[in-house]
Amino acid sequence: MEQKTQHETDWLVVARDLAATFAERAAMHDADDSFVAQNYAALKGRKLFSAGIPAELGGGGASHATLCQLLRVLAGGCGSTALALAMHTHLIAGTVWRWKHGDKTAEPLLRRVAAEELILVSSGGSDWLDGSGTAEKVEGGFKITARKVFGSGSPGGQLLLTMAVYDDPEAGRTVLHLPIPLAAPGVAIQDNWRTLGMRGTGSNDIAINEVFVPDAAIAVRRPAGKWHRFWDVVSPLVWPLVYSVYAGVADAARAVALSCAASRREDPFVQALVGEMETELATADVALAAMIANANEYDYQPMTERSRRTYMYKTVVARSVLAAVDKAMEVAGGASFYRSTGLERLFRDVQGARFHPFTEKRQYQFSGRITLGLDGV
Repeated sequence: MEQKTQHETDWLVVARDLAATFAERAAMHDADDSFVAQNYAALKGRKLFSAGIPAELGGGGASHATLCQLLRVLAGGCGSTALALAMHTHLIAGTVWRWKHGDKTAEPLLRRVAAEELILVSSGGSDWLDGSGTAEKVEGGFKITARKVFGSGSPGGQLLLTMAVYDDPEAGRTVLHLPIPLAAPGVAIQDNWRTLGMRGTGSNDIAINEVFVPDAAIAVRRPAGKWHRFWDVVSPLVWPLVYSVYAGVADAARAVALSCAASRREDPFVQALVGEMETELATADVALAAMIANANEYDYQPMTERSRRTYMYKTVVARSVLAAVDKAMEVAGGASFYRSTGLERLFRDVQGARFHPFTEKRQYQFSGRITLGLDGV
């Protein structure tokens, strides 16, 4: 195993400390659909929102692999908190990649996050290749009107990094990537996150009504509905972070299941079930490690083949964590059906692993197209 620096080790110590506290509140947030505001304040106080920013820009200097580890640890205490943090962290990771590869326009945002612990909110998973909303060209920029879904962390966020579609008279439907301050006039965060699991993420809809964004703020312009170099930049970084959260949920389910099964450890049937659970977790670990290695600490050139590998590993992790938590329910037996045991919440939270793009069947098509020498979409 790679030797960690003292700085990296400290981040994991912070994560373990916070996870223990977050675990005490996880059931409450799940029961009343409340945003993990107190946990977000604790993350901010310990500078977790700037942990992944290079030290020379004022951040915590945590490596990409360390960010994955700390998200996994935090998810063992509260999956909702870890997932919301992952959505901020992956936006930071993509910006760090740009900075490391010579894009100086990435530096002001990184320095601002480091100085203010500014919290970013993403709509990328819901927008994906097609984008959503409309961008109307006006003097000096665009007026944006949209309704964004899955705005994880929105009750505690300050800046939405999102997309809108502009009907360019020459280029056709063009997706614009742009920032919108959540406190801007015309922006309204809805209180409508009522879901099966991950109930504390505050992933509310965000309504945007004719909000002005200047031309200079447009970060990316790309054809709507087409695979683009942008996705080859961010995909290797985003999904190891997000799926480390689901691995952490599975770790927590394992711990509960083993505790429930301790008095039945001599039962051969229980032994076999535990062996199945462990095998699924081992499979998830291997695929997650491959996904983290594929990101190579930001040191890569964007190419669709690297993205293809990322999405295949992502599918394996998703299938394995879902199977592992399902098996944990069997290991625990009837006790798993009680809310007080905690397993049913973990079972519901891990279901989110099914829904991040590319979903499983779509990933098969994407990977198959690349293997056959076709474009991604």
